[in-house]
Amino acid sequence: MARTIRISTQTRINWLIDAAVLLGAVTASLTGIYFLYFTSGGYQGGRNALYGQTLFFERATWSDLHIWGSVFLIAAAVVHIVFHWNWIKMMARRYAKIVTGNGVRMSGGAKINVAVNLITALSFLVVGISGIYFLFLTTGGYEGGQNPSWDPGFIFSRTTWDLIHTWSGVIMIITGLIHFAIHWRWVVNVTKRFFQSLGQSKRSALQK
Repeated sequence: MARTIRISTQTRINWLIDAAVLLGAVTASLTGIYFLYFTSGGYQGGRNALYGQTLFFERATWSDLHIWGSVFLIAAAVVHIVFHWNWIKMMARRYAKIVTGNGVRMSGGAKINVAVNLITALSFLVVGISGIYFLFLTTGGYEGGQNPSWDPGFIFSRTTWDLIHTWSGVIMIITGLIHFAIHWRWVVNVTKRFFQSLGQSKRSALQK
């Protein structure tokens, strides 16, 4: 008789939320890399020999994928933060006590995990705010589109916003990959159990 695979409701919810975050992050990151190398107005300021070339989709399709992938990522990340808020508060209090020397200890691995999470969260916040700038405060959406020379000059110049968006995105991708690597064992184990339990549920339903 096959062993019953059990997985808690909380773990299922966490896995689904994390899967949504991963899907949004991959979509936003890959499309962002496309704009970094294949379009005008990006990191190279339009002096890009690859400008005008089509890679799988038209430029407008890449723009839509980036915008809606990013919106999906933001929504999934907000849900992720809400579900992990108690853990975030607990780790923040512990880290504050360590910094102030109140005798609380934290392992080296836990310190690295907190630092990676903090940098990822801050870079995500910056890339999100700068992305909203390009979405609402420039013509043509994310790329500036029909009028790339127009600059609303909101707090920073458009070029500065572009650099902020680009490099905060790069930092977010790097720390996101490190975060994924740190939790790789959990990802593999829970993913395996998730689909095994899902398969068992389907077989049980068919046998009834």
